[in-house]
Amino acid sequence: MAENTDDLKEIFGQSAENLPQKDWEKKLQENEKTAPPPPPSDATPEPPAQPAAPKGRGGFWFFVLLLAFCVSAVCGVYLTVKPGMSCPEEIVTDQAVLSLSSSSKDNSGAGIAWIKIRGVIAESDNQSPWTAPSSASYISKSIREATKDKNVKAIVLDINSPGGTVASVQDIYSEILSAKEQGKKVVALFRDVAASGAFYIAMAADKIVAEPGTITGSVGVIMQAGNVVGLFDKLGIQVTPITSGKYKDMGSAYRPMTDAEKALLQDMVNDTYSQFFAAVKAGRPNVTPEDLTEYTDGRVFTGQRAFNLGFIDKLGGEETARQLAGELAGLKDPKIITRKKEGLRELIFSFGSSMESKNLSKQLQSVSTPRVSYLWVY
Repeated sequence: MAENTDDLKEIFGQSAENLPQKDWEKKLQENEKTAPPPPPSDATPEPPAQPAAPKGRGGFWFFVLLLAFCVSAVCGVYLTVKPGMSCPEEIVTDQAVLSLSSSSKDNSGAGIAWIKIRGVIAESDNQSPWTAPSSASYISKSIREATKDKNVKAIVLDINSPGGTVASVQDIYSEILSAKEQGKKVVALFRDVAASGAFYIAMAADKIVAEPGTITGSVGVIMQAGNVVGLFDKLGIQVTPITSGKYKDMGSAYRPMTDAEKALLQDMVNDTYSQFFAAVKAGRPNVTPEDLTEYTDGRVFTGQRAFNLGFIDKLGGEETARQLAGELAGLKDPKIITRKKEGLRELIFSFGSSMESKNLSKQLQSVSTPRVSYLWVY
């Protein structure tokens, strides 16, 4: 009873002792009804369990995507490496390499072939199936195909090149002479640069057109032999050649060149230069002997100077070259016959070519193997 009395004092105060039992029991029941609810608990209730995701769906879609990727890769390789796709006969003809440009709808009309020559003229060392067909032999093939086309009455060689290797340049030069022998008229158009080997090629053309600011000339031969002896000494690398004669490794990058070897190589360069000089003399008969001798010492000069000296025939650009080719071929408004535009296959090839050219082994080969070139090195 004492404990209950203390509890009542806490609820009703000191007057709880004087209350009758019935009264304080009644007050106690009323107090329980009006008492505030207990404070919320700090513990948060756990969320209801989520239904488990079905197993195996993620692995299934991963397998589908992997399969699709593999099929696409195989198809891409097949379409790239395969020589060509089969098409209807009305699209593919014996002259599929050449097609009339979009400016003309008459596919049977006569016109002029427009062949571009870009960059260093040389045979490609790339052996990968991913490389683009852009070597000197590919340019020669284009000239031959244009020569065989009866609709082609003239050829414009659109040149932007510092030159190239001797044999590659001479191969294209010979194809131009062959085209002329078969009745084709040839006009060379010089762009930004048409020097050395590119200048050599143009000597076979009937006419040459260039802008006044075109860089041309550089009639001469260059041969560069690298030397990595100092580098190899620092790295502790030695190369020991075993040859059948004392001149077999002449020009090697792994040892200094002797005076006798220099004399032999100089003689070869002089012989190659005499071939260049003869081509210029034959192709530009209006140039005076004095100017011919003076301006074939390897120097470059502008298109304006070349025109004044008689090395080119007209100053102008693309339209001038087109009109001149049409005039030579007897065409009033010549249509341009060009190669078909590059597709996905050619774009993949060009990417492969750029990657192949950056290959370390290719760069080392270019250093260790000297080449005789009609090339303007700048």
